[in-house]
Amino acid sequence: MTWKETLADRMPDTLAEEIDIFEGQMVLRKQGKLDEKVFAETRLRRGAYGQRYDNGQRHDGTQSRTIAFPNEGVTKGHETAWDAPGMMRIKIPYGGMSADQIDVLADLADEYSDNILHITTRQDIQLHFIHIEDTPDLMRRLAAVGITTREACGNSVRNVTGCPLAGCCRTETFDITPYADALMKFLLGHPDVQDFGRKFKPAFSGCEGEACGLVWMHDGGYVAKVDANGKRGFKMVVGGGLGAVPHQAKVLYEFVPEEEILPVTQAVSRVFARLGEKRNRNKARIKFLVAKLGIDEFRKLVEEERAQLPHDPRWTAYLDDLDRHESKPLKDAVPLTISGSNLPEGYAEWAETNVYRQRQDGYVIATINLPLGDFTSDQARKLADVARKYIGDNVRTTVEQNLVLRWISEADLPAVYSELKAIGLAAPGAGTIVDITACPGTDTCKLGIAASRGLAGELRDRLIAKSSKLDKAIKDLKIKVSGCFNSCGQHHVADIGFYGNSRKAGNHVVPHFQLVLGGQWDDNAGTYGLAIEKIPSKAAPAVVDALADRYLAERQGDEKFRDWITRLGKKEVKAMLAPFTNVPDYTEDPSYYTDWGDPREFTIGDMGIGECAGEMVSLFAIEVAKAESEVFEASVALDEEKDYAKADALAYQAMLSAARSLVRATFIDVTWDPQNIVDEFKTRYFDTELFHDKYMKGKFAEYLFERHANAPTGDPGRDRAHQVVEEAQLFIEACHACDMRLSSAAASA
Repeated sequence: MTWKETLADRMPDTLAEEIDIFEGQMVLRKQGKLDEKVFAETRLRRGAYGQRYDNGQRHDGTQSRTIAFPNEGVTKGHETAWDAPGMMRIKIPYGGMSADQIDVLADLADEYSDNILHITTRQDIQLHFIHIEDTPDLMRRLAAVGITTREACGNSVRNVTGCPLAGCCRTETFDITPYADALMKFLLGHPDVQDFGRKFKPAFSGCEGEACGLVWMHDGGYVAKVDANGKRGFKMVVGGGLGAVPHQAKVLYEFVPEEEILPVTQAVSRVFARLGEKRNRNKARIKFLVAKLGIDEFRKLVEEERAQLPHDPRWTAYLDDLDRHESKPLKDAVPLTISGSNLPEGYAEWAETNVYRQRQDGYVIATINLPLGDFTSDQARKLADVARKYIGDNVRTTVEQNLVLRWISEADLPAVYSELKAIGLAAPGAGTIVDITACPGTDTCKLGIAASRGLAGELRDRLIAKSSKLDKAIKDLKIKVSGCFNSCGQHHVADIGFYGNSRKAGNHVVPHFQLVLGGQWDDNAGTYGLAIEKIPSKAAPAVVDALADRYLAERQGDEKFRDWITRLGKKEVKAMLAPFTNVPDYTEDPSYYTDWGDPREFTIGDMGIGECAGEMVSLFAIEVAKAESEVFEASVALDEEKDYAKADALAYQAMLSAARSLVRATFIDVTWDPQNIVDEFKTRYFDTELFHDKYMKGKFAEYLFERHANAPTGDPGRDRAHQVVEEAQLFIEACHACDMRLSSAAASA
């Protein structure tokens, strides 16, 4: 019997058949008998994702960035090949993993990847540098231990996330684990979720007021509740999401009884599939549909859909088996009796930040703080052995890119610490300012602009070096970094968030990060931060220090960071940051022209410069400053003055000013008439696709067109004004990017 036949005996028939079909589609694609667009969606729905990687030549995305998997996003100057490596996203529902599963993941990282397992902000595991021809075998080996990659990517229901403390949390209403598991299994491959225009991300939280599942930033969220009669159910929210323009979810129902969460979610899916945008991917998330219809109309449509759904026994079958998911200890609870000098070196500092006392007496949870969410295959195997010895299969991943070991008997905690320390997994600081979240950024993501992992690593190293001297108020801050505006690093819900962009400085391009302040991680990510200022990448650590020092000096009582930022006011914050925005001349400090973790000169194209060329400032650079000022004033009107009509008007004017700045490069006589600006911009930049970049196409131009065509009548309200301010920020960024592309093309012509 071959190893494939052996695995087939251990796989569910449905998964085995799907993997066989996918393997057949790969053959058809190689033979040119299957359209690439069709195959791309097929492989994405099975977790096989394109990535970019560096072959060591340049950092400019033209020769060194090979696009994984055939023909996807390939433009002139990019090489591609069938065997170019990509990324495999592996779904880990609510983060739960067994020791045997960890062993298999470690083997796969060794055999197919680069020996690194990466935890994502959705509790998935990612393996990078995977060759596509290896993916069917990889999928089979995962399926044999109960793991699927199906619908880990693509226009599908993504991984169902949940609080990693579920079942052990001191403040939870009840354990959400069996409900998250039931929703995942019910929706996986369900015919009603196969026709989405974009992805749908669900999340479960056992608490209303803690961070837990971060439901307010999800497409669909479920918060555990018990009604007055003791009946279990969930508050259900829809239409949240971060991305380029974040939306807060809206309450669909204050209480949905447990037997109704699956059919109501099915009804939501059918409404989304039927009415959600399909042609314009930039408006295809459910958050746009909910915003367009309003939550009351959306609720009405869901109820109509629910009323006509044919009964499905799976809606309630799982309720008879809730106990199967009850987490249980491997060992009896024994109190910790040793203390002081009898404890291992470093234990006290680790226990202070990384240990959580469960609601079950005598048991604790230990967090493994993973720098950048990475751990090695060797560490994974040894971790599986630790789990088998002390806790069994009670391991979970977290949305902060860490691991937690649950149900540790208190008496075993020093021994667990010592064994984790021996394999390099006992770093303290979990949940503190040193525990920084970061997306892959320019390391592997095709959309990455700046090195998010590089900046996060630099900040972490600096903060660890002085962590013993940090005040608790500073230690409790959260920093999150994204490589672009899409918020995969969740920068919108951090006290201090960064997302990557770039700016021209004379004839060079300088990596920058947009600073976002005042986001809220607790209360299920209840408040989003707003962009304040653009900072050169190399100045970002100094900015963190300046913010921390001033916050500590001016904090009133137990004032939270976001409340201090609000009290200080955007204008004062911007003034404080002004010295950090300056970019020194290239000859004075060339380090500003490189990104963190990469000594090569940063560039987004072959701009080039001769030795005798003088520095110059373009007309666009001069005139777009007006747009930058207007969008800042719009954010002040939104956040401080609470004048939403003014915020909307200023954001719209900022988009017009930015568009006019571009147009003036080719048509100096464009007027200040809004219609004239929009017409000239559309004719000269949008219709000609000069404004379009490779991945976003003309997405951000649509923000201008939509606001121009749909001016609010009266007060637009905070949500809509907030959205337009965010869209104006992104449109201005897109104008900068367009100017840099055109300048680069002109320089190389």
